[in-house]
Amino acid sequence: MEGVPASFPYEKDRARFQQLAELPGVELYQAHISRYAFEPHTHEAFGIGTIEAGAQRFRYRGTEYTAPENSLVMMNPDELHTGESACEEGWRYQMIYIQPQLMDELTGDRGWWFNEALLTDSRVAQPLSRTLAALWQAESELARQSLIAELLLQIRPLACMSSQGRPDTRHRFDQVKDFLRDNLAEPVRLDELAALASLSPWHFLRAFRQHYHVTPHQMLMAFRLYDAKQRLAQGEAAASVAAATSRPDRRMPSCAFIGSRFSIAPITMSPKWPPRP
Repeated sequence: MEGVPASFPYEKDRARFQQLAELPGVELYQAHISRYAFEPHTHEAFGIGTIEAGAQRFRYRGTEYTAPENSLVMMNPDELHTGESACEEGWRYQMIYIQPQLMDELTGDRGWWFNEALLTDSRVAQPLSRTLAALWQAESELARQSLIAELLLQIRPLACMSSQGRPDTRHRFDQVKDFLRDNLAEPVRLDELAALASLSPWHFLRAFRQHYHVTPHQMLMAFRLYDAKQRLAQGEAAASVAAATSRPDRRMPSCAFIGSRFSIAPITMSPKWPPRP
């Protein structure tokens, strides 16, 4: 797709992703990464996947995890995380990303949430791995929908609903996150963020980092990178994307910024990938 770099900086690193035309809000992802290190980034979808070979190290909610072969990774929407290899040969993995609203619609259960980010149980991970692999091979809409239903049944016992896990009430920093998302291309000042939370600037910084385990600037960068992914998926040129998301280093060429900083940009697109609406 236009605007998406053809490869990672390291020739052995590779990835591909695919969106299901009949299920907008579902995205499949496969990768083998040995040297590339993903900077803190976020997804607006649930991310569920399996480690097929090697091991991955990632930081999530202030905790560092190591995911070995035949383990299951479960990430909630809007949670910042990193990713890098935990061994010399890197890690091969596959993921599925499902938008929260679609998760609710497909299952009839509301308020999905995963309290645990990592499960090292091959008896759970391997069946899910086979389902994910089958989704890539399925050739009919019915087959893909059936496999999605099977996958949701597989992960349902691992999830909590809103009454069991994620609190329903909004946190005082939620409006700060909303402000950051609404001002991706604008200069953002510490004092205006602190005012949104009714805190002094330095108290706000300490409390924000304690709550999210990242600084406001790191969260803003993650939101900018996510927005860049969405724009690239729609076919927008990398130079236009970098300008629209206000890259911080104006001395760096826009395409280089996208290639070096965007965690999912260096990807081979599946021929089944439809343009986003």
